[in-house]
Amino acid sequence: MFFKTVLVILVGFTTFVSPAKREFFQIKIYHLDNKEQEMRLDAYLKDAYIPSLHRMGIKSIGVFKPIASDTLSYGKLIYVLTPVKDINQLLAIPKKLNKDAAYLMAGKDYIDAEYTNPPYSRFENIVLEAFSDAPKLTLPKLQGPKSERIYELRSYEGHTEKIYENKVKMFNAGGEVALFSRLGFNAVFYGEVISGSHMPNLMYMTTFDNKTSRDAHWKDFVQSPEWIKLIADPDYKNNVSKNTIYFICPTEYSDI
Repeated sequence: MFFKTVLVILVGFTTFVSPAKREFFQIKIYHLDNKEQEMRLDAYLKDAYIPSLHRMGIKSIGVFKPIASDTLSYGKLIYVLTPVKDINQLLAIPKKLNKDAAYLMAGKDYIDAEYTNPPYSRFENIVLEAFSDAPKLTLPKLQGPKSERIYELRSYEGHTEKIYENKVKMFNAGGEVALFSRLGFNAVFYGEVISGSHMPNLMYMTTFDNKTSRDAHWKDFVQSPEWIKLIADPDYKNNVSKNTIYFICPTEYSDI
């Protein structure tokens, strides 16, 4: 009886301390040639894609566009962020869409577009696995109107796979994730890219009510004792080969 009781306690403890299962994220970036394509894609995402994913139980879909002053962006772009529980759920989405009658009807202009009049010029897919210290997507707690919000999407590339993994470690064990949380950066996700065009790299998204808030948060970050100590740590030296920043804002119909 004693050993049975101990076993139950140990099993319960193991369950309690088990790390949360890490989600996966898909970032689909549409490249558009003109305003007409932008309007058609907005209609597809708003009226067909997002409602269908909601019916699948995927509730938090983010749709974003570059801020006009973002000189790193060219042409028209639309970013679509889709969180899933695992890779199998991501792979199942196209099959489920094709069986959704309401989706097929609402998305007909996009789905059945002629080759002479496509709704986009091309798109790219990025697939990420959430960090161990931030295993799930988090909805930002912002108060300001969507039209004024700034979402900052960052990509950190590494010289090699090993060096890139060191930067991931810097976020987790090194405490960057915890520091962003303490300073109220409203991070939506942190993810390791497992399929993309700039590998090896990680990506993460932070959010702010406006540019003034964004600048103030970053000032606090670089002046924080945690960051000053972290960047002086020789274990984390020279672990980023390229840092790309994208300033984007949510559409009115975005869940995030």
